[in-house]
Amino acid sequence: MSAPGPSIAAAPPSPAARVSNLIKSFGVTRALDGISAQLPEGMILGLLGPDGAGKTTLIRLLAGLMEPTAGTVEVLGRTPSAEGGTTQAETGYMPQRFGLYEDLSVLDNLDLYANLRALDAAERQRRFAELLRFTQLAPFTARLAGDLSGGMKQKLGLACALLGRPRLLLLDEPGVGVDPLSRRELWRMVSDLVSQGVTVLWSTAYLEEAERCAHIWLLDAGRLLYAGAPRELSARVRGRVFSRRVAPGTARRTAEEELARPTVLDAVIQGSSVRLVAKPGHAEDFRHEPYQPVPPRLEDAYIELLGGAHKGESLLARGWPKPPAAGGTGGAAGAAVGESLVHAQALTRRFGDFLAADHISFDVRAGEIYGLLGPNGAGKSTTFRMLCGLLRPSAGDASVAGVNLLHAASRARARLGYMAQKFSLYGDLSVAQNLDYFANIYGLSRAARRERVPAMVEMFELAPHLQSNAALLPLGFKQRLALACATLHAPRVLFLDEPTSGVDPLMRREFWHHINALTTRGVAVVVTTHFLEEAEYCDRIGLIWRGRKIAEGTPDELKGRARSAARPEPTLEDAFIALIEDEGAGAAA
Repeated sequence: MSAPGPSIAAAPPSPAARVSNLIKSFGVTRALDGISAQLPEGMILGLLGPDGAGKTTLIRLLAGLMEPTAGTVEVLGRTPSAEGGTTQAETGYMPQRFGLYEDLSVLDNLDLYANLRALDAAERQRRFAELLRFTQLAPFTARLAGDLSGGMKQKLGLACALLGRPRLLLLDEPGVGVDPLSRRELWRMVSDLVSQGVTVLWSTAYLEEAERCAHIWLLDAGRLLYAGAPRELSARVRGRVFSRRVAPGTARRTAEEELARPTVLDAVIQGSSVRLVAKPGHAEDFRHEPYQPVPPRLEDAYIELLGGAHKGESLLARGWPKPPAAGGTGGAAGAAVGESLVHAQALTRRFGDFLAADHISFDVRAGEIYGLLGPNGAGKSTTFRMLCGLLRPSAGDASVAGVNLLHAASRARARLGYMAQKFSLYGDLSVAQNLDYFANIYGLSRAARRERVPAMVEMFELAPHLQSNAALLPLGFKQRLALACATLHAPRVLFLDEPTSGVDPLMRREFWHHINALTTRGVAVVVTTHFLEEAEYCDRIGLIWRGRKIAEGTPDELKGRARSAARPEPTLEDAFIALIEDEGAGAAA
């Protein structure tokens, strides 16, 4: 009997994709700067980074939509452009905003993508049936894509990307603009695909999503700062993360005070607590009351890796008059502490037989941030538009800064600022022209314009982009410009409709730094958001579902309603889902 031969080690599995010394330049701008990395097979990899980091450029290179300036790209063992870009059968690509044709029906969109994949009639019929069942879109095949909710658009975009039975799925920020219920459903669907052998690259601005990935890449300014497991990155700040319980109404001031300390890297609001990250070597400064150590999150390490949160004074509130003391008259100069600046009474809006808003009532006081939360299509934006004077209610009453919207809508609009859900400035105008236009619209005097416009340019760092068309700005700068235009006239009330959708955590912190400054001058803020960590900044929250307000309270009060033995420390997202599910179960009973 012959002796056994030497054992042969199994070859490691080939990566689903790899890039080596990858460079991509656009003129003098280097979007990707020498990246080398591998995408492990059979898992979800999270792609993170601030606005302009190079995430979308990297995905488009992997999809074969562009050629690298230098370096190599390999996808499933081949160069993607040589295989016909996104038409290659083994790669699926879902771009930002889902890549849909909104004036075509669900079925027409599927047909269009099936044509691009050159599917024959029999295969097309099989795949349509499978994907419509998988996404639960079968009852809606005749509906225009533009009439779908955000979550349904997300599912249709995924179905189009899956038509060719891909082995690699590239998702460019699929969670932007959709509610937590839809994001969780998408995660479940994609996890099912991974269990069937699909590899997924998931670009995201939501770090709680990235925390669930097996592997992450973190980009900044075109460079790869980290590649590995999320928990290993989070471990870098272990022992330096603390929570401080504060008195009601003091969280915003406390967070700003903590952030101003030289030993603090980051400080954010979590309901009636402030969460902070100590700088390396300074954890001992916080190992005493009122601070409690808490486990680190990926977001804590992300902020540290990118240099920490913005410190320093926000200048945005300088053009606002100081509010009178409590008991004052308010008037044109400001709003007295506790004065109601937004009043909604039984607001109702019908579109034909559809009841979009059903007797919604709430008040927002001076210096308060009120959050309107709810799933896509719940009625939040309809309520917003009624309060901004853009949509007349079918019934009910509303006033802003003491002016009744039903009787004097134009006068009320002069006292409010509105930042729309979608970028609503003039894309064909430059940044400077947009600022001048809105200064004219709001009737600013020449003296006020000379003061306010340069202040906005300086504060939001818009000077390098003044002559750029607004439509061509990176997302973060679009948001900065939109906020600048909405606040040029120092409004007493500010309406923000998903103002940081798709914006990374650093930009969100900068944004809320400015908003918090406004509340110190008595400005009332009403905000909608699908990012529930952000909703922790709200003093109170109204939860909207199927056109009705089903819950109201502070973030901690809503979390308390979701607390159970199985979930002793629920997040605000847990509370959001539990309250809606409870309401749905009650309606079905």
